Amino acid sequence: MRNSGSDRMAAMPLAARRVALGLILVLLTWGAAAGAGADDHGRLKLEYERNTVEVVRRVGPSVVAVHVSAPGERIDTGQDGSRMVGGSGFVVDEDGRIITNFHVVAHALEDPSDPGLELAEGATLTVSYLGTPEQEHAVRVLGANPDFDLALLELVSPEASPAPGPIRLSDSDRVQVGQKAIAIGNPFGLHSTVTVGIISAVERERPGLIGIEIPYIQTDAAINPGNSGGPLLDSAGEVIGINNAILSPGGTFAGIGLAVPANLLRGALPELRAGGLSGFAAAAAQLPQRPRLGLEVGLRVADYPPALREELGLPARGVVVTGVSEGGPADQAGIRGPERAAVVDGRPFPVGMDIITAIEGKQVARAMDVQRVVLEHDEGDVVTLRVWRDGAEREVEVTLSVVVPAD
Repeated sequence: MRNSGSDRMAAMPLAARRVALGLILVLLTWGAAAGAGADDHGRLKLEYERNTVEVVRRVGPSVVAVHVSAPGERIDTGQDGSRMVGGSGFVVDEDGRIITNFHVVAHALEDPSDPGLELAEGATLTVSYLGTPEQEHAVRVLGANPDFDLALLELVSPEASPAPGPIRLSDSDRVQVGQKAIAIGNPFGLHSTVTVGIISAVERERPGLIGIEIPYIQTDAAINPGNSGGPLLDSAGEVIGINNAILSPGGTFAGIGLAVPANLLRGALPELRAGGLSGFAAAAAQLPQRPRLGLEVGLRVADYPPALREELGLPARGVVVTGVSEGGPADQAGIRGPERAAVVDGRPFPVGMDIITAIEGKQVARAMDVQRVVLEHDEGDVVTLRVWRDGAEREVEVTLSVVVPAD
């Protein structure tokens, strides 16, 4: 017959019993503390977890993996020598159309600069959904906006798809640093991967796919190759950004992910649905004889060091005129470029130039604000600029014309 625990304890030497009793007390104390922690703090933790689970459950089915194969060098799998890459996307409207990044699908196109957006011979473009990752559905590129690295995909056979509903777009202008961020995507081909973090920064200005500055949302939610085009969500399950890029010396996530703000997508959607290439960079590429202002705006006031801004008395916002085409519209209207440069920490900053603070009554914060308005006008149209110079602002009328570069 086996001894009970009390019999075994009684048979122990006194010193051993004291050690055993001490261990029991420690374990019981830890257990009681753990129980108290669950009561006092577990509820908050569970609320956070429940929110993540609920968001993924509700909107996860609307996130897709984007599969791209194109003739060329094999960089992934595929024994036929095809180039296979991929990314992510999500359903954006009731017709089942899908948003992704333009760079995800560009290699599959015959000519990424052609408004037809036709697939190259031998290329394939498909998507797969959360519930049926093994089933791929053919899609075509309906529209693309290279300015913001966006592409709108349309199902070839929508009746054969699961048809999940769209994910609602949030007002990304209201995103706050520190708030929760949830990323869902297809990193390294791992279907429907979820990562969670916070918003690390907003309006993180950096050049996008074609060099145009984008006011990115920065997050520490893990984003890796394959996440491109997937949604960055808030705790309400609404899209605050489209995951686009990472800053990392090694090519994998190092805590800095960048997402295109949802409001840029909202503004681009009508033209994406209309089809073809859209955006002011695309318009300029398609129509090289478009009328222009005849100036360059390569810097924002916000790019200047605070001490230099204060010393020069620069306005709160605006874009700096870094060059003026001789004899062009801006030159004829009296717009002035830099007179000299001030060097701060080894970097030169133009000084003595005009700064555009508004165009057609709309405030200007970045170069795209000026470019967008100009591309809405035709040759001979007059646009009104509000220009800062030497501490004073004035309005200047500029008549747009085609500026032919000198040979």
